[in-house]
Amino acid sequence: MTMLTIRTTPIRTALATLLLAGTALCAPAWAQDVQRGGTLNFTAPYGTSVGTLDITASAEVQTEIVAHAMHRSLYKWNPETGKPEPDLFTDHKVSDDGLTHTYTLRSDAVFHNDKPLTADDVVFSYNRIAAPANASPSADFISRIKGFAEVQSGAAKELAGLRKIDDHTVEITMIAPADPGFDLMQNYVPIYPSNVDGASQATQPVGLGPFRFVEHVPGSRVSFERFDKFFGGDGKPYLDRLNIMIMGEAAARDVAFRNKEIDVSVLGSQQYQDYQADPELSKGLLEVAELFTRVIGMDTSKPPFDDKRVRQAVNMAIDRNLIIERLVKGKAFPAVGFFPTTSPAFDPAREGYKFDPEAAKALLAEAGHADGIDLPVIANANESWGSPIVEAVIPMLARAGIRATVEPVENAVLEDRITGGNFTGFIWSLSSGPDPLNILRCFYSKTTVSACNYTRFSNPEVDRLYEAAQQERDETKRNDLIRQAGDIIQDEAPYWFFNYNKAVMAYQPWVHGLKGNPQELAIQDYDSIWIDESAPSDRRPK
Repeated sequence: MTMLTIRTTPIRTALATLLLAGTALCAPAWAQDVQRGGTLNFTAPYGTSVGTLDITASAEVQTEIVAHAMHRSLYKWNPETGKPEPDLFTDHKVSDDGLTHTYTLRSDAVFHNDKPLTADDVVFSYNRIAAPANASPSADFISRIKGFAEVQSGAAKELAGLRKIDDHTVEITMIAPADPGFDLMQNYVPIYPSNVDGASQATQPVGLGPFRFVEHVPGSRVSFERFDKFFGGDGKPYLDRLNIMIMGEAAARDVAFRNKEIDVSVLGSQQYQDYQADPELSKGLLEVAELFTRVIGMDTSKPPFDDKRVRQAVNMAIDRNLIIERLVKGKAFPAVGFFPTTSPAFDPAREGYKFDPEAAKALLAEAGHADGIDLPVIANANESWGSPIVEAVIPMLARAGIRATVEPVENAVLEDRITGGNFTGFIWSLSSGPDPLNILRCFYSKTTVSACNYTRFSNPEVDRLYEAAQQERDETKRNDLIRQAGDIIQDEAPYWFFNYNKAVMAYQPWVHGLKGNPQELAIQDYDSIWIDESAPSDRRPK
């Protein structure tokens, strides 16, 4: 899973190498010609419901999986190259100072209500996300557009950095010269039609993606049909119908997959072990190292967690390697800080916190808490980064005098409480790539809790490094600044750094065209997926 927070070129190279290797080993073989038609049953595995169909009102990957079928953003992410690339524009010019970007929009893009894409739609979509009344979690991704702060404060109603030149040309001015593609490729910032009330997107979404919305059966599925006017002229999408099945329980997904009722399933830790051991199921596994860091976050503004010694003690008191081995079944990589190893901000010389409960206890005493502290943690039921993990670390923390408790909540409640700052501690899976500058912004003191500074982290040197990195146009120098900030963040320990996720997807032998997406394996390009005639009769191409 993962959550809202965001993502130059070392990572692109690293990811490209990783993905090319992983795809060659794991992805479905293309041993025959593409077949058109049929139905794909794809799982959305992160909850038992989809609260809204408006992706700009949700930070949940559950909603993102659904949104990606029917919407498109200005840029798109290419998981094979590790780069954002043009999607809704055909030409892009950048001013000499690197701040103003002029886009020529493609002329063949049409919304599902037959409205052609124009500059008005881009301006409408970004201003709607920026409006403080909408409290959109997506606002984080457009916050580098000039005028965002003024809109948020109420001093302006529209983004000063957005300008329609003509129907097919739009100008976007940023506050810093960094590549806007990493922000504007996100599924959380789709381009909506300007002639549709944005509020209706929650129940009757209209997009310009490859599939048109058909119906939402709460707790069961969201169904789509092929959109024949999808832009590109390459015959995509291949499928006639797409059902995104809402299946939060791993056991339910397992049964449905083994019974061939679903075609693609994201695996949990135990399933990963079981499927690897099965001679047939092991043939259909797609694995990728995702850009997510699993953590326990602490509100650094609340005593005793306003003292970094207390936060460091939490890191020292937990044997993360044992938890990964025993509970996560090896489906993860131990975290040594927030930035993962595939990020250009990763410091290869960095070592993680060593498991040392006695040293943790001594740090607590030094901080004035010889009698111990309380650490209440809110968590969902996810087996890899939810309440089962907290329950496992409770006795470890107790050895150091940290009295941890877990409060189980539904995923939507978890999201609301974290983005609302209503917690002392939480466990979550946070996006930590691909753009490290955007990730560093989540540790910038001026970034709000609702945007992504969930722990209310504040450090003057990190602020200075972030501001310098914003203005630095040399990629190597910029990444070095971010790396320095990452070292400070590790020392300040606003999180217990748990692991970097290894995502695994199981697919049926008739499914083709899946890709190892390190941003989130469950986000697939549905327009490129096809199924062959060996699929069950109710889903195979006719």
